[in-house]
Parts: sequence; C-alpha cells; structure tokens
Amino acid sequence: MRVSPGVFSERGLFVCFEGGEGAGKSTQSRLLERWLVDAGHTVVLTFEPGDTAVGRSLRQIVLDPATGDLSHRTEVLLYAADKAEHVDTVVLPALARGEVVITDRYVDSALAYQGAGRDLALAEVEHVNRWATADLRPHLTVVLDVEPSAGLGRFEGRDRIEGQSLEFHQRVRQGFLDLAAADPDHYLVLDARAAVDDIAAAIRERVAGMLP
Repeated sequence: MRVSPGVFSERGLFVCFEGGEGAGKSTQSRLLERWLVDAGHTVVLTFEPGDTAVGRSLRQIVLDPATGDLSHRTEVLLYAADKAEHVDTVVLPALARGEVVITDRYVDSALAYQGAGRDLALAEVEHVNRWATADLRPHLTVVLDVEPSAGLGRFEGRDRIEGQSLEFHQRVRQGFLDLAAADPDHYLVLDARAAVDDIAAAIRERVAGMLP
C-alpha cells in the first residue's frame, strides 16, 4: 500500500493512534498524555470522528446503526468533513502553539476502513483525505494490532462500523499493517494483546526521542 509523503508540522509533535476495534487506542492515548503532562509538556488529547461541534453531528450519522447503509463514497466524504474541521480548529492551532497533539484515529483510518475495508480505490480515498487535512501527517503513528475476532469480542453492543462483517475488519487490519510496512520510519506497530504497561513503555521509548 503506497501513500504520499505528506507534510509534517515544524512545530509541536503530532502523534496518532490507529488500529482496529478494541485495540486499546483510547487507553494508550490517555497513558501517553499523562506521562507527557507529568514531564511538563502541554498536550491536546483528541479523537476522530466527533471532537468538534460539527464532528459530533457527523459522528452520529456514520456510527449510528439506525443510519443503515450509506453509499461508500458518502461515507468517505462524511469522515473527510470531520477531519477537515478537526484539523483546522483543533490540531493545527495546537501544533502552532508548539504543543503535543495526540489523536485517536486520523487519515489512516479512512485509508484502512474506507479504502481497504470498503474496497474503494486507495488513491481516491487518499486524495480526498489529504485535501481535507491540508496534507498534514503525524510525526508518529502507533498501530495497535489485534486480530478482529478478539478486538470485536470486547464490545457488548456495536456501532454501525463495528457491526460490519469479520471479513471487512480483516481487510481493515491488513490495511493498517500495509500502511505501516510502507513507511516504517513514521510508524510503530505493537501487539495489542501485550500487557498494557508494556505497550505504554514501548510507546514512551519511541516518543521520548521525538519531543521538542
């Protein structure tokens, strides 16, 4: 899976957590935030979709099972709209202030879920999302890798995306792994089945050398 190099912010540090459902992204995001704050850094902990007023409405549409089937292109555009608002109002302002931004999901989720998962042309999904985000890329993307059957088993109820077929989620998983393999300098792939503290330690070790 080949993607464009993108643009990296010259100020601040942008870290993204990616992976399939139930991989522990939220847990590891919070642990990294706590460690950075304790070390004296200013951190913005955020997520996609839904961490803006506009995004909350978009999140309701794309994740509510009551929405039912959407055109796959419609789904791409809704997620991209959330990203555009998120980058312009949350991510870029924080980076301009020299802060650390940690996001739970970003462009790779679109490439994995709508590209690989929905079997859409990756180049087209990427083009829409790169435009929506002004081509901004994270300095580091942490992929928490988990077998879909294990990750999905952690949920009692499932949203519209979680409720997709196991085959869909297997394509998503492979999509994340392919993205990481194509650009290892900007990725850290970790086994999500490992102990929470061990995963957190591996992330801290990688991030420590990148801090401004």
